[in-house]
Amino acid sequence: MSMMAKPRYRVAAGSAPLPRQASIDTGLEAGRTGRRLSTWLPTRAHVNTLIAGSGGTVLARSRYLGRNNGYAAGAIEAWASASVATGIMPAWKVKGARQRKKGHELWRAWTDESDAEGLTDFYGQTRRASRELYIAGEVFFRKRPRLLSDGLTVPLQLQMLPSEMLDPNFTTTAPNGNAIRQGIEFDRIGRRVAYHFWQEHPGDTTVSLARSGERVRVPASEVIHVLDPVEAGQIRGLTRFSAAMVKLWVLDGYDDAELERKKTAALHAGFVTRTDPDGDLYDKAAEEAAKDADGIAVPTLEPGTMKVLLPGEDVKFSTPADSGSSYEPFQYRTLLQVFMALGIPYYEGTGDLKQANYSSLRQGMLKFRRSIEAFQHSVLVFQLCRTVWRWFLDAAVLAGALDLPDYASNPKPYLVVEWIPPKWEWVDPFKDIKAEILAIVAGLKARSSVIKAMGGDPEQVDEDRRDDRDREQSFGLSSSAPGIGDNGGPPMDDEPGAGRQLNDNLASLMRLVKAFSADEASAAA
Repeated sequence: MSMMAKPRYRVAAGSAPLPRQASIDTGLEAGRTGRRLSTWLPTRAHVNTLIAGSGGTVLARSRYLGRNNGYAAGAIEAWASASVATGIMPAWKVKGARQRKKGHELWRAWTDESDAEGLTDFYGQTRRASRELYIAGEVFFRKRPRLLSDGLTVPLQLQMLPSEMLDPNFTTTAPNGNAIRQGIEFDRIGRRVAYHFWQEHPGDTTVSLARSGERVRVPASEVIHVLDPVEAGQIRGLTRFSAAMVKLWVLDGYDDAELERKKTAALHAGFVTRTDPDGDLYDKAAEEAAKDADGIAVPTLEPGTMKVLLPGEDVKFSTPADSGSSYEPFQYRTLLQVFMALGIPYYEGTGDLKQANYSSLRQGMLKFRRSIEAFQHSVLVFQLCRTVWRWFLDAAVLAGALDLPDYASNPKPYLVVEWIPPKWEWVDPFKDIKAEILAIVAGLKARSSVIKAMGGDPEQVDEDRRDDRDREQSFGLSSSAPGIGDNGGPPMDDEPGAGRQLNDNLASLMRLVKAFSADEASAAA
């Protein structure tokens, strides 16, 4: 046989390969195009194409729901409150306690001045950013350097720009050869180099018409684009209402129609019927006197009235149909689907706790907490907080507010920051704190981890405890935490006899846990 001849295979009877089309139609049911699925022909376009085509309409509808729909407003508020609350705080990891303390003090002073609009502080801006990410899927922050003469703690402010400021349909080639896609300019290796913002908001009719319709090119180094992409290669944000928008809108219309039906039915108290409306049995003068200005008869009902009807008259009272027993279950199931798509627990968005108990609330909170923690770490901290900290240090060093040796040549050691999100409120604080104490005593968890989970900085907590201890001792007071060691808690690293002190503290903690358990049992009895 020739070396170039194709190999031959023996095919057993009945095992011949199926035609290509037949294998597709019978192999995957979800890929069939038969009678049941003939109308289900979704687009294969990339999400960037979809956003460019209808992103503006989707965003406008999302904002409408946020302004006018109670459930949508509740979901937005629940997301922003859970993800930011009072702020995601930085814990600077630079070496040197004095330098770290000065940096934290400077940061706290600057956060009150960070907003270029002067409406809130940096943590308020972060909360607004979380709201925008939920509504629009993205938000922009523009770096606004200030003069030393402006009198700011650090000559830097942040300007927040909504999604509408960057035209999703602006796709062209820049004069320098770079590609501009949906308002974002990319270089030849795909890096973002600039953003082409509108000079004024395209939907704001109160701004100067002279500058409307004009664009300004802002370098990417001066812009933070915060978004939570849902698909690979996505360059613009997509609202979280996308999967629930239609159901919310239709449900809102259904509720309005039901409310209007009940309102209309309630307007009719009763109806007077006549067997011979053209006869002479009626008091024409009295009937004409009872009509309003439009000629409509106005029957009156008063408490305790005995009304004598004329011959041939009968009264039938209005008995409008009730909403029915299916109204509540229908609403409940529909809203479950809506809030599952929105990533919000049902009870958070509706405030309905009548079907909740401790176990269900805790389980729902844990799932919601995992989603929020992922959002905090991968979006808010990674994209927004880290860049703002870099800008803050740059401005502080240039202004002489911070003295950081070798910062210009090697800034990395100064950029190490641990961002601590706000603490989660527990459903049953007693049980959860007791569990944390047991985990610390058993060596399964560090005390610093518990402090971080409660929204605190372990180093700051230790410093505060030392200050409390010193102040109490200066006044001749006993420890503020009796039964937890001589100094009111786990020892500091620089305290003598730290090992013995720690053992004493752990034993004291165990005694407290047992005492708490006994008190709980007594209360239950």
